[in-house]
Amino acid sequence: MRAETTKNRLERVVPYSAPTGVLLQRYLAHRATLSRARGPLFLSESRRNKAQPLSLWTWSKVVRHIAIAAGVPQFSTHTTRHLCLTDLARMGWELHAIATFAGHRSTETTLTYIHLSGRELAGKLARGMDQIHAWRVETLARLGEQETGRR
Repeated sequence: MRAETTKNRLERVVPYSAPTGVLLQRYLAHRATLSRARGPLFLSESRRNKAQPLSLWTWSKVVRHIAIAAGVPQFSTHTTRHLCLTDLARMGWELHAIATFAGHRSTETTLTYIHLSGRELAGKLARGMDQIHAWRVETLARLGEQETGRR
């Protein structure tokens, strides 16, 4: 996204999958039948507002309607952003890197987007504790060798 179109005026990369790329390509071909003008991506097809940019309110209503019809009423226009940042955390990205990717000035903001389950957090803690435990065992073994060498 261009910096001038984002909330905090920072440029962002918007990743998407290959199937989404196919859908986007089809939509762009369809959009060209409505208008060839540069500007907002989504255009109205209504008789009243033909080829006019969809407002944020209209876009939110469209997504809400689709979410309810799909049986996931908690889905919103922002849900995919939360999912993307959570997936990056699951892949082991550092918090600062996720914040930079998201265009957040503060990692505190980023933390509100990341939703890890208790099971995921417990797994991370266990892996961290395994490393700490191994370090302790190694350190105690070295200390034992030093004590044996002094006698």
